[in-house]
Amino acid sequence: MASAVVLGSTLNLSLNPPYRGRRQNQFDVSAIVRRSRRPWGFPSLVLARRRKISFSRAAQGDGGSVEINQSPPAIRTDTEEVNNSASSGDGYVALLVQTLGLHNDPLDREQAVITLWKYSDGGKECVDSIMKYPGCVSLILSLLKSDSPYACEAGTGLLRNISSISFYRDILAESGMIEEIDWLLRQDSLTEEAKVQGLCTLWNLSIEEKTRIKIGHGDLLPLLIKFLDDEAIDIKEAAVGIMANLTLSPSYHIAMVEAGAIGKLADLFKCNAKDFKVIRKAAKMALLELSKDDYYRVLIFEEGLIRVPLVGAAAYKSFRPQLHSRPTLPDGTEFELTSRPSKFGATELLLGLSFREKNFNLEESKSNAIIAQSQQHFLAQIGAIEIEDQRSSELGSSMKQHHTLLPLLDGIARLVLILGLEDASAISRAAQSIADASISEHSRKSFKDAGAIKRLVQLLSHDDDTVQENVAYAIDRLCQSYEVRQTFEAEGIVHPLVNIVKNRNASESLLEKVLNIMHRILDPGKADLEDKVISLYDGDVLAKTLETSSTELTSWEMAMDSDAVKHLIRILKMASVRLQSKTACVLDYLSNFEPYANLIIASDIESGLDAVFQTKLLHGTLDVPDNQPELRIYKAEEIGVLISAAAKLLTKLLDFEQFHHKVDAKRFGHALRIFLRSTIPLQCKNWVAACLTKLGSKATSTLDIDYPSLDMEITLYETIPRLVEQLRMSFSLESKEVAAIELNSAISKGGMEFSKAIAAAGGIFPIVKLIEESTENNVLEACLSILDNLCMDDENHPAMLSAGAVPALKRIVRSEGRHWSRALHLLRTLPT
Repeated sequence: MASAVVLGSTLNLSLNPPYRGRRQNQFDVSAIVRRSRRPWGFPSLVLARRRKISFSRAAQGDGGSVEINQSPPAIRTDTEEVNNSASSGDGYVALLVQTLGLHNDPLDREQAVITLWKYSDGGKECVDSIMKYPGCVSLILSLLKSDSPYACEAGTGLLRNISSISFYRDILAESGMIEEIDWLLRQDSLTEEAKVQGLCTLWNLSIEEKTRIKIGHGDLLPLLIKFLDDEAIDIKEAAVGIMANLTLSPSYHIAMVEAGAIGKLADLFKCNAKDFKVIRKAAKMALLELSKDDYYRVLIFEEGLIRVPLVGAAAYKSFRPQLHSRPTLPDGTEFELTSRPSKFGATELLLGLSFREKNFNLEESKSNAIIAQSQQHFLAQIGAIEIEDQRSSELGSSMKQHHTLLPLLDGIARLVLILGLEDASAISRAAQSIADASISEHSRKSFKDAGAIKRLVQLLSHDDDTVQENVAYAIDRLCQSYEVRQTFEAEGIVHPLVNIVKNRNASESLLEKVLNIMHRILDPGKADLEDKVISLYDGDVLAKTLETSSTELTSWEMAMDSDAVKHLIRILKMASVRLQSKTACVLDYLSNFEPYANLIIASDIESGLDAVFQTKLLHGTLDVPDNQPELRIYKAEEIGVLISAAAKLLTKLLDFEQFHHKVDAKRFGHALRIFLRSTIPLQCKNWVAACLTKLGSKATSTLDIDYPSLDMEITLYETIPRLVEQLRMSFSLESKEVAAIELNSAISKGGMEFSKAIAAAGGIFPIVKLIEESTENNVLEACLSILDNLCMDDENHPAMLSAGAVPALKRIVRSEGRHWSRALHLLRTLPT
């Protein structure tokens, strides 16, 4: 035992477990007692030497989440030497732990903790020998506030070695060590090596979920992000390692993103310095965990990084480059041959030699696409693609759900390359990634320049349903760009889309995406955008665009036949609300052309529209409980969009004689009036009112006589609410003045019902406010006339007083203008 040691004698004790393969020097324990004043030459720090960090993945079931355990390198253990050393040194561990006591001399405590730190390098057995003494952790923690940098450094190093053993992590966390290290890391006088050891201790603790909670919920997160900018490589490594482990818990993602972690991690990942290999791996793991959230994936994309699926090196074996074809740009643009061919045919292979002669200017985006495509094709040909990520994936689960991060241009080229492979699963995942990355005009144009458009159009005819659906989703996202949409049309996307519509076995989700694409391409509202975009182009592009527009209908005429129209009407009768809305929009556009309108009428469109109106009357918002108001509002908006689209289609078809002669105007009028009085959004009632007006003008005698006047109903439920909303929501004074004049004109044709409708819609406050803002005589006259009508109902008086009508009216009276007498009459009517 330690008590049997003769302290006055010189006794050499060997605490020298193998450390990095080297024998350690012998240390004189009696030197502690003699309190030597010469600073002790403590060993090198473990982390100060360069080492590799292993990233291991453990699968949690097929398709489940993947956990990434990342920690500093574990301390080495050599069983035989450790056992020999431990057997001879256990007797003195108690003496060293006892020397850590607060009552001992600071230099003795310093020498003791340094020796224990050295001893703990031996591995788990040595750490067990130290930890078997109660209270030793508290004694070590007390040294973190020591004035001696050596004691502080040794204490943090000893804690790091202890924390490398998973059994002791809970003990360390419960002892308050995290709070102590937090305090220590904020000290300006802390040495770099002590800072590294403290961070590595937290790195070890962050492996466990239980201890990770205490690190993430404290004030350490901003400090860790600050350390990411530190000049010392070791500090960066430890800080980014902790961040990578914290991202394994989604509850910390919000705090990390708000603290600016994504930008810092992206900068570290993009740094290609030689010493940043470990840092790049840890930063990539952290960003990949954050990218599982759709919103954070967008933030990562804005940093110039894109998430790309790992499909396995075997999938790239099907890649067949076109070695002997004429060189083209990734988007399919061909090079022109030079007019002066060289003697040995070099210009046919090195076409770039002739560009300067022709003043050829290649866009920067296309130049970058060529470079990125060449790099990815080269990696695929030599079998080196994904080789960096393959090792880490082999340690964990299958690669079906794994991703990697690549710079934007390389990632886009990789995704386009995967689209050309034979593996259906790889193609499907690549299409999904393209859809996720199509978040801006720049990204969508980058995919076009990389050659993704042609391949996606070809894949629409793939025999795998999952591939078809994900490809349709990617096309739908890309078609938000006008320029990309034009390219899709030029590549012949019409025929594959129509073929899917004709397929009775197509899933509802696939049909929804396909119809959404058709609606984007056929949307007549894109004309304004086209004009704006075309105005930015030069003359050649303008001529090409006009030529494309002139042939647009021809391409649809070649693909859209009576069979396709019948399938669209079948979808209109049987599909969900969202699918019906998109189908009605497509039919609405086709009805602009007489041949298609005749085809639609001949295909029994009346039964399709009747099914929409009657079904929604029976199963509209009535089946939503009153205790779910949000669901009721959502349901009303969804049905409102459908009814508006169907009413718009019906309005256009009524212009054709063969349709309005056979249409059941009474049945449709009855249904539309119910929707006009319903709770669907106001903007959806515009086409309902227009359709009712046209029905009334064409078949007045057949409408239901039990309803009030049609014009009165439209004014009550569409015109007045729309004008009041314009008064309330418009930022333009001119728009408000026009609404007030129209509202006065509408109310003058009716009675008390119109006044009640204005009050119910909340029109009193904006009218009084407009009296204070406007100086136009006709506007003031309209507003005063409206208030005069509202004043006839005593129930409106409190609202008028609350809106400030009295001060506004007094101002008009004092001005003695044209309307002072009417203002005075209103003041006498109000209870003032």
